[in-house]
Amino acid sequence: MRAVVQRVSEASVVVDGEVVGSIGPGLCVLVGVTHDDTAAQAAQLASKLWTLRILDGEASCSDVS
Repeated sequence: MRAVVQRVSEASVVVDGEVVGSIGPGLCVLVGVTHDDTAAQAAQLASKLWTLRILDGEASCSDVS
């Protein structure tokens, strides 16, 4: 399982020409999953992303909530 994280000012998902989801400023995460990946690996990756700080002095999601 791999993840690519990118800071975005806005992002959206378009399916068949229709916007099905969008966000304002935040993180866009692309996750690659294979048949060998487990729920435990997914939980570990989610935990790592939850505490991620992209820039020095920045609060993580867990600091805000």
